[in-house]
Amino acid sequence: MESLIALVNKIQRACTALGDHGEGSSLPTLWDSLPAIAVVGGQSSGKSSVLESVVGKDFLPRGAGIVTRRPLVLQLHRIDEGKEYAEFMHLPKKKFTEFAAVRQEISDETDRETGRSSKVISTVPIHLSIFSPNVVNLTLVDLPGLTKVAVDGQPESIVQDIENMVRSFIEKPNCIILAISPANQDLATSDAIKISREVDPKGDRTFGVLTKIDLMDQGTNAVDILEGRGYKLRYPWVGVVNRSQADINKSVDMIAARRRERDYFQTSPEYRHLTDRMGSEYLGKMLSKHLEVVIKSRIPGLQSLITKTISELETELSRLGKPVAADAGGKLYMIMEICRAFDQTFKEHLDGTRSGGEKINSVFDNQFPAAIKRLQFDKHLSMDNVRKLITEADGYQPHLIAPEQGYRRLIESCLVSIRGPAEAAVDAVHSILKDLIHKSIGETSELKQYPTLRVEVSGAAVDSLDRMREESRKATLLLVDMESGYLTVEFFRKLPQDSEKGGNPTHSIFDRYNDAYLRRIGSNVLSYVNMVCAGLRNSIPKSIVYCQVREAKRSLLDFFFTELGQKEMSKLSKLLDEDPAVQQRRTSIAKRLELYRSAQTDIEAVAWSK
Repeated sequence: MESLIALVNKIQRACTALGDHGEGSSLPTLWDSLPAIAVVGGQSSGKSSVLESVVGKDFLPRGAGIVTRRPLVLQLHRIDEGKEYAEFMHLPKKKFTEFAAVRQEISDETDRETGRSSKVISTVPIHLSIFSPNVVNLTLVDLPGLTKVAVDGQPESIVQDIENMVRSFIEKPNCIILAISPANQDLATSDAIKISREVDPKGDRTFGVLTKIDLMDQGTNAVDILEGRGYKLRYPWVGVVNRSQADINKSVDMIAARRRERDYFQTSPEYRHLTDRMGSEYLGKMLSKHLEVVIKSRIPGLQSLITKTISELETELSRLGKPVAADAGGKLYMIMEICRAFDQTFKEHLDGTRSGGEKINSVFDNQFPAAIKRLQFDKHLSMDNVRKLITEADGYQPHLIAPEQGYRRLIESCLVSIRGPAEAAVDAVHSILKDLIHKSIGETSELKQYPTLRVEVSGAAVDSLDRMREESRKATLLLVDMESGYLTVEFFRKLPQDSEKGGNPTHSIFDRYNDAYLRRIGSNVLSYVNMVCAGLRNSIPKSIVYCQVREAKRSLLDFFFTELGQKEMSKLSKLLDEDPAVQQRRTSIAKRLELYRSAQTDIEAVAWSK
């Protein structure tokens, strides 16, 4: 079962190395969900001595006042053989084999964060791992000692600052509280018990440790507390006997100190019956065993958290897009893929998979026909205008049977006005296509990564539309001009001639241009123009779709692709000028994802082996 704690230690170290604090995540972090043991106690409660006894090494700074000014995350790793050593997270490549050097580095690293002569504290933890065949697998968090008053030039807020820091650790439901209280003081005044009871009122997460049992007043003992009568906790109290200051000054070996502690409980009449669950050696083994049980119970929750977080990280990584390729070929391929994604989105708008393409149909069904209906052909075919154009067309020689040239002029004057609605339809479709380009640009997530490429693609697509609009304008107006340039003869051949109506072509010019005659000419011209308009209402949309919509679907970025293939490496790199913050975020997310996937594999392996 030691592998469970070793696994958690491994995951915690990886979380720390990656700074896995879960920014931007709605889920708890993996670090917060992993069980750990926080060591809580007042100043001079013997907290540091307990830790050193559990480790079996003299490695913590000592002195008066607040010595622990930063949280120390201590991970103990049991190794089968080899020389014991220590590693700091901030010095990952350096192994400490002398524990006096470990003590000095803790002090120096504290000063680097808080200042050498500073009396302030910092919430930034120091991470220390100790590898030894003489320790149990365990994770302990040593917190600054609780105090009641500010002294020695400390800021007035120091008391509350320390308490807030301690609370931030022990309030977490996965935190096991190791409450250190000196036996030679009234337990009712214990800072550790007071704050532990506030965050864990039922005592489900609290282990009580009594220090300085050997320093109690003569005639007094701690049996009532150790047997759970003085202050009851869910778990039994553990008594320890730390090294005295004289022992520390003489550098008494930890092995000898443990032996002396064991002898004290075995030979003491008051505590002899409790010997099997007293002492720092027992404390370490008991905490390790309990941590294993807690970790085992948390495995289903950890698996659920990891699965949810992996899904969230994968979504975030997908949103951030792929990293930029290093070589020119890779960059070119990447740009082409992004452009194809944009082009596909644009086509989906036109084809109806996404909204927007239906607006083009609205131009053909509503806007264009309505514009033609608004053309005032009646003004062109007023009695005075018909008379004027017929007369002018006849010139010096009045027409003999039908005023053919007059008809042509009247028809041309009407049809030329259709150019306006035709051009308006071309422009309307162009505007819709431009809007769809901008919409597609915004919907192509890959383009959001690269501002320069987004501008270039947008500009190239709009330029293509402009060229297509000009071609469409020419083709559309050509349809109108063709109707003016060649009239449908069959239409006029079917019209009744004047002679068939009993008319006499030898009548004077005044009779020939009477109102009834001119009205009939105007009516014939209007019928012909309406017939032409009906045809153009079908042919002009076809021309626009062919020249603009179809061409946009087929070759929107062809010109851009041609230019792209001729660009040098530096220009390709400029197109992929991703925000450095996004690059950093992607790298961070990728590392966190790798961590969570690795943790998922490891935890599942442990879960299956249970």
